[in-house]
Amino acid sequence: MKNKNFKRLTNEEALDLIQNTSLLDLSLMASERKQEIHPEKITTFVVDRNINYTNICWVDCKFCAFYRHAKDDDAYVLTHKDIDQKIDELLEIGGTQILFQGGVHPKLKIEWYEELVDHIHTKYPQVTIHGFSSIEIDFIAKLSKISVEEVLIRLKNKGLSSIPGAGAEILNDKVRDIIAPKKMDTKEWLEVHRLAHLNDIKSTATMMFGTIETDKQIIEHWEKIRELQDETGGFRAFIMWSFQSAHTKLAEELYIPPQSSNRYLRLLAVARLYLDNFQNIQSSWVTQGSYIGQMALKFGANDLGSTMMEENVVSAAGATNRMNQNEMIKLIKDIGENPAKRDTAYNILEKYYE
Repeated sequence: MKNKNFKRLTNEEALDLIQNTSLLDLSLMASERKQEIHPEKITTFVVDRNINYTNICWVDCKFCAFYRHAKDDDAYVLTHKDIDQKIDELLEIGGTQILFQGGVHPKLKIEWYEELVDHIHTKYPQVTIHGFSSIEIDFIAKLSKISVEEVLIRLKNKGLSSIPGAGAEILNDKVRDIIAPKKMDTKEWLEVHRLAHLNDIKSTATMMFGTIETDKQIIEHWEKIRELQDETGGFRAFIMWSFQSAHTKLAEELYIPPQSSNRYLRLLAVARLYLDNFQNIQSSWVTQGSYIGQMALKFGANDLGSTMMEENVVSAAGATNRMNQNEMIKLIKDIGENPAKRDTAYNILEKYYE
């Protein structure tokens, strides 16, 4: 992965880039690095659907506007029939993946999840199940009185393919203790992903910035996932987005100004330079909008992510951007890159260029 002539950035160098380097220079540096890794200039995307099987959650993250308690009128747990209908609609538009996550339900044990994953995988073997955040997996283990590794193995045996990076936010416990005090700590998040990788379950690494974290804490987050990637090689991609504040308790308690496009692109470029062992970096057009999502391709991103047929979590906090496959293809071609549809493992399924 790493070019022999490429010098790994130190934390101090990354901090200097974030704070003192012009946006134009960061774009040039990140684009050069991206070109080394992806010389064919292919920008990928995946056609998938987010399915949030429940919005019931006991963790009460202050930055989240999606969760409900079981007693709330709009709390739900989807039935198999509900989920089947959503997957049928996905298949009609050529989708290949479901991003399957929920709130951290206080009562659902491993057997419920096994039955659900088995049902989906048996009925829709052509659909990749990319599901269950580390905090969901950790709590299933606690509630079921089994190990995290057993949860991972049992779900994999039923058809789980990979796990998303949700729940990372900022991997710094001082930050986590304020924005999500009930959530697992940094060490536990990393350990779930380590165990997944060791059991041949790939995952993604994520970061939500723009709450109370410092530049140094952002770099510490990158350092932790870079170290784990050195150890296991199990992360397929890095995905970064900004805090969406509408309807959240955190925004009620603290004044948190929205993050600028400049800030997003600046951090994205430095992430591409710092995370030298990550093949893929995804643009977060869902939170940034389609045109900044396109601009991100000039700041190190090589993937536009998902067409996002359905999205409930960040939209609950005010982000309502939408984009379909044709729009993605157009945006990618517009900046002189080659669009291609991929699967969860970043295998090219269809090219839209000659």
